[in-house]
Amino acid sequence: MRRRVYVWEIPVRLTHWINVLSIVLLSFTGYFIGNPYLFIASREPYAGFFMGTVRFVHFAVAFVFIASVLLRTYWAFAGNAYADWRGLFPFLSHDGRKSMLHAAQYYFFVRRDPPEVAGHNALASLSYMFIVILYGLITFTGIALFGQLHPVGIWYTLTNWVFGLVTMQHVRMGHHMIMWALLIFALYHVYVAWLIDMEEGNGLMSSIFSGFKFLPRNQDLDWIEKSPPLTDGERFQRRKGSTAKKPVQGD
Repeated sequence: MRRRVYVWEIPVRLTHWINVLSIVLLSFTGYFIGNPYLFIASREPYAGFFMGTVRFVHFAVAFVFIASVLLRTYWAFAGNAYADWRGLFPFLSHDGRKSMLHAAQYYFFVRRDPPEVAGHNALASLSYMFIVILYGLITFTGIALFGQLHPVGIWYTLTNWVFGLVTMQHVRMGHHMIMWALLIFALYHVYVAWLIDMEEGNGLMSSIFSGFKFLPRNQDLDWIEKSPPLTDGERFQRRKGSTAKKPVQGD
């Protein structure tokens, strides 16, 4: 018998899909800006400003992506336990380190049972810590390059100091390499999510659309729910909030 648990709240799912679409659009437009792979005949009416249009789309989507990351950052402090910022640092708690070890043993075929969690296992959470760092770096390098186009704007004032340390080409290369790192992670992320969904049968893939997972009735609290600094009362309230919409269903 399983129970339906509301894990991923609307802001988590919303920002997830905004980030997915943003990264796809930013990757296509960014790669074209750095290495134009389309030849537009001069007789076409849009040929004269095609690159300008691509750049505009890139910049516009970039600010949508920044807004999404800011919303997700806010929700890391306002959301339920599964969205909590502490999830990025599983190594800070005993339960987090234990869950990391379990996940590592599963990924390296040392044990057959995957870690059963409602949210992310601790090793996945640790990987998201690095993704957040990459988000910050690609955003900063992008804003720094954008600021060079507007030397009287606020972005130039805030970021121009970096060009006293490295050249513009270094910043461009860093921006470009982070893009590839995020794309490689996205492929790995989809593969692992599909694998865990098949192993656990808990609706992991569909949960990013619906917010719900189907967990065993006797499943223990996640490592993040056991971690300090939440008190028992706070943990109960978060657990209550995260399972508030759960009609109990059988398999």
